[in-house]
Order: sequence, then C-alpha cells, then structure tokens
Amino acid sequence: MEPDSDDSRFMELALEQARLAPLVGEVPIGAVLVSDNRIVASAHNYREISQDPTAHAEIIVIRKAAEHLKTWRLTHTTLYVTLEPCPMCAGAIVQARIARLVFGAWDPKAGACGSILDIPSERRFNHRVQVTGGLREDQSRELLQDFFRLKRGSPSEQRRLPTLGS
Repeated sequence: MEPDSDDSRFMELALEQARLAPLVGEVPIGAVLVSDNRIVASAHNYREISQDPTAHAEIIVIRKAAEHLKTWRLTHTTLYVTLEPCPMCAGAIVQARIARLVFGAWDPKAGACGSILDIPSERRFNHRVQVTGGLREDQSRELLQDFFRLKRGSPSEQRRLPTLGS
C-alpha cells in the first residue's frame, strides 16, 4: 500500500521527535497527534527524565491534546508514533477515542496493535481504531537499534551518546 503524503509528512515529524529523545537520555520514540491536518501535540518519551513509567510519547501526546482541545474525546484525530504502541498506550488510544493510528516499527516483544495483542481492533471494546503499521519502519527501527547499540556498547561508545550540550 502506498503511503499517503500527509501520513509520510506527519511520520517524519514523529521521527524528528524521536531523534530529540536521546539528547536527554530517552529511548528514541516520538509521537504526533493530528486533527484536520494540523498538529495538536507532539512529544517523545520522558520516562527517564520524569521517572514515570507512564511517560511514553503516546501518553504525553494524548494528555497534551486533551488539555489543548479541552476534551478527552480525541475523535477525528490521527496519532503517528515511531514504534507500535504497548498495551498501556494502545488502551489509552482506545479510551481517548482516537480514530486512526499510524506507526513505524513493529514491536514483536511488547506491541499491542497487531504483534502480540491487537487492542485497537478488539471487538468487545466500544471503540475501534483504524491501524496502519510499518510506515517509515526502517528509519524507526534504525533509530532504536542505534540507540541501544551505543547504550549497551563499551564505555567509549556510551560516551558517544548525544547529550544536551553536544
């Protein structure tokens, strides 16, 4: 399936968010929420900074968007995220009534949008999300692999991880 040009453009913005994450010691996962072709919110992971296990990019974007739009019902929105959401994030996406999810890399260890579970398509929930996976998959996966390769490497490689000052 050929990606929509808007989907590609917004996924690139999610990738930009993901590229910012390692600068502050975070795993490179980025998310952008869009409504009527306008960005409502964007973020990357903040788990390490905030020491909050729920500070995934998707959760932060959903919170920001709900505050900005002054409603928890994020109907008619599309969420772009660089990695397939986990069960917590997939549940939040369903609960927020997000219409569409587009993600980059599949997550065979924790993915809940088709890999291990398929929460957005679960018929027993009162809302289902249209899901497209694999958009800009290679770039999303490479960001993660490079980050963890450096993080798990030798101390000299770990010093090569970007910091805010570099």
